[in-house]
Amino acid sequence: MELRSVPQSRGPTAEDKGRRENQVWYLKISKLALAFAIIHSKPPGKSCKEYTEHLAKIVSEQDFGWKSKVEVLEAEVFRLRQELLLNKICRRVCLESGKQGAFAETLLDQECINPVSYSSQLEDSGCDVSNDCAFDSLGIASDFHQSEHNIDASKSWLEIVPPLNLCCASKDESLTAPVQFFQHLLEIRKLSEGGILQADFTELENDSFTICNSVSQLLDGLTAFYNSPKFPVSNVLTEAVCVLIRLITDTKLSNHVLKKCFKKLEEFKKNLIQIILRNSSVNRFQALDAVSHTLVLLGRNKILRNSLISFLLSELRQFAEQLLQAYQIHEMYDITQYENIFSLFMILEQLLQYQTEESNISSLDYDGEEKIKFLKNLDQIILHLSDEFPLFSLYLWRVSVLLNSAQIQID
Repeated sequence: MELRSVPQSRGPTAEDKGRRENQVWYLKISKLALAFAIIHSKPPGKSCKEYTEHLAKIVSEQDFGWKSKVEVLEAEVFRLRQELLLNKICRRVCLESGKQGAFAETLLDQECINPVSYSSQLEDSGCDVSNDCAFDSLGIASDFHQSEHNIDASKSWLEIVPPLNLCCASKDESLTAPVQFFQHLLEIRKLSEGGILQADFTELENDSFTICNSVSQLLDGLTAFYNSPKFPVSNVLTEAVCVLIRLITDTKLSNHVLKKCFKKLEEFKKNLIQIILRNSSVNRFQALDAVSHTLVLLGRNKILRNSLISFLLSELRQFAEQLLQAYQIHEMYDITQYENIFSLFMILEQLLQYQTEESNISSLDYDGEEKIKFLKNLDQIILHLSDEFPLFSLYLWRVSVLLNSAQIQID
């Protein structure tokens, strides 16, 4: 058997060392030349340090201008990718004689929400949390499947769906691009279902980059708003929530979106839960109510609901254990988080009720890991906290009843 010698890696040669020394030398010479140039061109009345800082500020402003131009160009490229994906999905407009009189539903010239006046809400303390239907605190109608304008089915696709617009006049309108993209996508879905368009939604699988980035933009914009909400809520923001819910509840589109963007949606739910827990502003209850409604609506989706229930159970269990520990050793506890935790209780109760109704139909029974952890030693926690924290103990008991009274499936 012939043994071949393995070539050993050689160290840097004399030529490499010489080249590196030359580079270091040129860099030092360049810095020295720049220093002399600044000293010679320094205007009278200014020190070298002040003049250097002034020049650095000018250069940084120029860099910022270039960065903004690059961002605009990147946004334009992404807009073109979105339009290309929509055109690939939408094959052609059917102009058969039997379908020319059919109508096509459109969302482009219609607000999918009916914003209400917020003047009265801004005047009060914000502590009045009503039990209105979902999205009312954001000014969104709970039934987001409203009737839409009729249009002539014989129009071309470019007339039906105008180009996407990425020009944002304010920070709140940074959601415009993903909202319009998903509005167009939902509209194609509606038109193809009615037979007016021929659509190929497998293109969503082929161009996962565009769909994932669009979802990320939408979720990041909503997270930024919920972190620092401003009232009255703009139409763009309320419409963004409406589009998100419609997207994940659409039976055909949600499969593509959840497959590609599940992790991002999970991160979004976790962020909303933390926003509820950490909000310490005085008039925070109106904002917490809005976040709670969004989480409940996301929980209408089976896949999202199971993981959301697990997240909520985990947070409630950890807080109950921390509260018990603080009570036993007579330490202070976070009063703000204690007040906010009841929003999680109310969200969880609604989701468990949805789960109970579906479990009774499908007869599914699976004990999730978080359910087992939550119920473990729960009776002892309730017993010890019932005197000092009766309301919290009552909510714990109600959740335990819901978990035990029905067949619950929690992944």
